[in-house]
Amino acid sequence: MINMIAAVARNRAIGFQNKLIYWLPNDLKRFKQLTTGHTIVMGRRTFESLPKGALPNRRNCVLSATVRELPGCECFPAWEAFVASCRPDEDIYIIGGASLYSALIDKADRLCLTEIDDTPAEADTFFPDYSGWKEVAREDHEPDERHAHAYSFADYVRG
Repeated sequence: MINMIAAVARNRAIGFQNKLIYWLPNDLKRFKQLTTGHTIVMGRRTFESLPKGALPNRRNCVLSATVRELPGCECFPAWEAFVASCRPDEDIYIIGGASLYSALIDKADRLCLTEIDDTPAEADTFFPDYSGWKEVAREDHEPDERHAHAYSFADYVRG
């Protein structure tokens, strides 16, 4: 199954200057819970934004036309080469960035989104439009001492 996972603002903003806009401990916990033991695939700039490099207990894969080697990662020049390396039953999570989300949203089976009830003042990267997808699960959360904004964990499948 091909999943996309992201935290998105009301306007679908996901980042600014190669950094996440929001720091939500529960979103990070959910990300870890969903992706641990599975394959994550990302673009080179997303990999470079990870504070400690490759994420533990996951198969880390990077799609890049130019980069051939990154510590703790398998690098592939294109999506087709990556898919050819996967088992038929492999759970894949596309974790960014924006260009990968846009290029591959038509290949995804499920979106695992954290929808944040906010529109950031500054953003330069956005998740693609998913208004045609069908919501299949939602868990709402109010702001608290660790989360400045209300947010929801929402799962979508192709509509």
